[in-house]
This record gives sequence, structure tokens and C-alpha cells, in this order.
Amino acid sequence: MEEPHAPSTRQEEFRTFLFLAIVMAPVLAVAVVGGYGFLVWMYQVVTGQLPTG
Repeated sequence: MEEPHAPSTRQEEFRTFLFLAIVMAPVLAVAVVGGYGFLVWMYQVVTGQLPTG
């Protein structure tokens, strides 16, 4: 049988927070902005015009 996980320590929580704040947030921000830019670019390639909105 599998033993239950030990409760996370304050150090583990802090390390996880740092990873999310320093690594994942910027990566996700770049991915979202880059993805949007790519969509606009592909829209312009296909239609030959700027999106209105």
C-alpha cells in the first residue's frame, strides 16, 4: 500500500513559489504574447489585411 505524502514544508512551498514566480510566469507571458502575435501574423498572411476590433 502507498504511504500518504508528508505535509509540505515551508521551504518546499517557498521554493515552489520562487519557481512559479521567476520561471513559469515569464515563460507563460512570453508564450501568450508570442501566440497572439503569431495568430495576428497568420491572419494577415491569409487575408492580407489587419484585423479590426
